[in-house]
Amino acid sequence: MNPYASQLGSRDARGAISETPGQLAQLVERLGPDGMQRSPAPGKWSPREILCHLADCEIAFAFRLRQALAEPHHTIQPFDQNAWAWNYGQLDGEAALETFSALRRWNVALIAGAPPEAYAKEVTHPERGTMTFQTLIETMAGHDLNHLRQLETLAAQTA
Repeated sequence: MNPYASQLGSRDARGAISETPGQLAQLVERLGPDGMQRSPAPGKWSPREILCHLADCEIAFAFRLRQALAEPHHTIQPFDQNAWAWNYGQLDGEAALETFSALRRWNVALIAGAPPEAYAKEVTHPERGTMTFQTLIETMAGHDLNHLRQLETLAAQTA
């Protein structure tokens, strides 16, 4: 089972991914400027860096979703999140949230417009094996939930 998709439980993946930008905006507000910079432990990402990661992941999901719909049995290109994070310390968290939110709206529109048969379309992830377009959406949602929980914990510590 996909470790991110399994975090959904009985929640609807499409609903979950639609709600994430608003939830992130509320958490950023709760964290405030100082909380956005605070790393929970040495070597762990600050909330600002988590937002940068989410923006980067949304770029990757945007490509994966479109390739899944455009090609027969597309093979997903994995990426090393730590290698992509080399400049997160220099990037703006608010810009990352804006980027994530705009891309997410675009991805939600793509998903909503996909024909019903697209959800069963298969793709291959080199590390996770064969999955469907629906599983990609569930992975997005589970990934969101994972990072929302992290940010919720950090916001609670800031308060």
